[in-house]
Amino acid sequence: MKNILLTLGLAATVALVGCGKKEEAPAAAAASSTPVLRVAIDPTYEPFTFKTADGKPAGFDVDIAEAICAEIQRRCVYVEQVWDSMIPGLQAQQYDVIISSMSITEERQQVIDFSDKYYSTPSRIVVKEGTPFETLESLKGLRIGVLKGSTQERYAVGELRPLGVNVIPYEAQDQVYLDIRSGRLDGTVADMVEVTGGFLSKPEGQGYTFVGPLLNDEKYFGIGMGVAMRKGQDELKQQINQAIQTIRANGTYQTISAKYFDFDVYGD
Repeated sequence: MKNILLTLGLAATVALVGCGKKEEAPAAAAASSTPVLRVAIDPTYEPFTFKTADGKPAGFDVDIAEAICAEIQRRCVYVEQVWDSMIPGLQAQQYDVIISSMSITEERQQVIDFSDKYYSTPSRIVVKEGTPFETLESLKGLRIGVLKGSTQERYAVGELRPLGVNVIPYEAQDQVYLDIRSGRLDGTVADMVEVTGGFLSKPEGQGYTFVGPLLNDEKYFGIGMGVAMRKGQDELKQQINQAIQTIRANGTYQTISAKYFDFDVYGD
């Protein structure tokens, strides 16, 4: 009798497990059949791209990527990449696009393509409060850290280094902030919004401030941030441009922006 009951119990268990699998299968199948969009990010650029405490990609760029993927019916899969290797990795087909605050510049457009812009913010110079400053020449002798391969590096090399400023490139922007606090750097040139959210608004950024004008010369900083892709991906570019237009029109963009900013990050 015990053997019969045991057999019946096992049969019922198998039946229940089988039913559970059948219920989960359609969702799993749908996820696996959705085309993937491999998105490169540099998660050291808060509040645009960073990682949560549990290691998940987050930020304005990531939310925009998810909204674009929803519109073009793709599933975003994120690939972390150091900034200076972003374009080489794209050309090597390690991912499909870069959605990580990459400025649309003439220099970059020589080798890759871009979508329409999805936001635009100026850059600024940050130094310790009390640093004597009247003109850019006042920065002579200071050690200024910049993100390697960034528009801010191009500006610093083009405008500050000739004035006697020591321009020091770093693989990640958060490394710049660590060295400012440790005294190995005197300041940085960074996106105004990023440096506010990633440094100045935090305890370690107390005692530092902006100096000089807003930095938005197209020669260095381009015409806004766009989704970068390989040349020849015309269909994908058209889809992404349409997605950006759609989320701007239906309120999705504004909802995402309001999570991070109290101003219009899209710019003029």
